Amino acid sequence: MAAVATPSSRHRPAVRVAVGAAVGFAVPTLAFYVLRWSGVGVYPALVASALVSALPALVSLVRDRRVDGFSAYVTAMTLGALVVSLLPGDTRFLLAREAVLTGVTGVWFLAGVRTRRPLVYLLSRPLLEGRLHWPADWERLWAASPRFRRMWRTAGVLWGIGLLADAAVRVLLAYTVPPDRVPVLGTALYAVTLVVLNAVTHAYYAVCGVHDPRSPLRRAEDDAVHPLPR
Repeated sequence: MAAVATPSSRHRPAVRVAVGAAVGFAVPTLAFYVLRWSGVGVYPALVASALVSALPALVSLVRDRRVDGFSAYVTAMTLGALVVSLLPGDTRFLLAREAVLTGVTGVWFLAGVRTRRPLVYLLSRPLLEGRLHWPADWERLWAASPRFRRMWRTAGVLWGIGLLADAAVRVLLAYTVPPDRVPVLGTALYAVTLVVLNAVTHAYYAVCGVHDPRSPLRRAEDDAVHPLPR
């Protein structure tokens, strides 16, 4: 008998990746401060912490041979941080490396607004589709509802602007704050940025009516699933 994929089993990999991403941000920061406490200089400690952050992504890439959705985004971010860390530059430049990544990601979100599927849609679908009162068939709803498409394109703009603002703050921190404080502040900034952007976009989704069965957006879902006979 073929196994039936339950909602929890379908979304377990995405949850595992999300937890891994959280650990991936915290452990390199901890490694940096352990090395500094041991007497290692700021620059080599930063390079070592970048290697630590990239290690899980490299292992996952070698083991699974493929990544998609949110895991692809996390892998690209961590490997990108490693590449930037290996570029020649001074300590301040190395401290600002994550600004390059969040800035590029912000541009990626904005550029994806006019593509076939916005990046925010592709990243959110494995986590939310059919869960927490979200529609169960996003592709069908995407084809049937202009409101649904507009909602995700607007969300992509919000995420793009938010990540560009995050990048600007990271540059400011890297060049104005004492070097030993920047890694922990940068990690905290990840949490603040993600919480604020999630709060803003989820409030916007609620205003669009994604959680209200009586909203025009959800009625479009019903029409898409149960079209009227001609």
